[in-house]
Amino acid sequence: MHVGRLVFSQVMDLLPLTDFRRCVARYPERRPSRTFSCLDQFLCMAFAQLTCRESLRDIESCLRAVPTKLYHLGIRGNVCRTTLADANERRNWRIFADFAQVLIAEARVLYAKDTGVADLSQTIYALDSTTIDLCLALFPWAKFRRTKAAVKLHTLIDLRGSIPTFIHITDGKVHDVNALDVLTPEPGAYYVMDRGYQDLQRFHRLHSAGSFFVTRPKTTLLLRRIQSLPVDKTTGVRSDWIVHADGVTTATAYPDRLRRVRFRDVETKKTLIFRFLATSCGASGWP
Repeated sequence: MHVGRLVFSQVMDLLPLTDFRRCVARYPERRPSRTFSCLDQFLCMAFAQLTCRESLRDIESCLRAVPTKLYHLGIRGNVCRTTLADANERRNWRIFADFAQVLIAEARVLYAKDTGVADLSQTIYALDSTTIDLCLALFPWAKFRRTKAAVKLHTLIDLRGSIPTFIHITDGKVHDVNALDVLTPEPGAYYVMDRGYQDLQRFHRLHSAGSFFVTRPKTTLLLRRIQSLPVDKTTGVRSDWIVHADGVTTATAYPDRLRRVRFRDVETKKTLIFRFLATSCGASGWP
């Protein structure tokens, strides 16, 4: 008979529980539960995530199937779907959001020397969204279509280690570009996104914060070339221009300079045009 520790408890030992208790103390409850602590809630939801549970009933059935093992998993409270539902609804979500930032900071240290993305000292983020379909009868608040409900998951991923650093959940009707309004720009960081995020006014906010952004916006945008920069065509770059928005409204929304880079991918035989490659133009110049 196996007498060692359970794998789940060994994984949870890697968590900085001291920091978790600090997060809990930061948001005290008016009527704290004596039988189901915040740590019990976290362990139950972590177990559900790692074992791909699909509902609260599924979590309850799985954990209560072998009740003698709960203590060895670190769970001291009574696992019940109603208890889990009440805890998820009433407890302050910022406890787990703050703890997630603690874990993200530790993960970044572990992947600090990862060179698989690019040979850059700055942080590189990828911003995108995905739509998750829901049942309209159960989620009438998640507006999407007349016969279907959905939520949209806006995610910002640190490409060095594939670490999600920002997640924003909205209903399905919210456009992707609105995620830039709740995103806090990090000076010196690169934000890579698709053309669905084209909004010059929001891009200028990133520019003013000292951040870089790379995207392939819509072809209807008018740009005026100011200067052609020398390129090394052996790297695949075919042209590198400094440009300016030429439209009446676009020039007002983004009054500073931009870059237009044309790149030829040898493997796929495709030509990619990155019409925006903007940076805060200071003493350091263009990257």
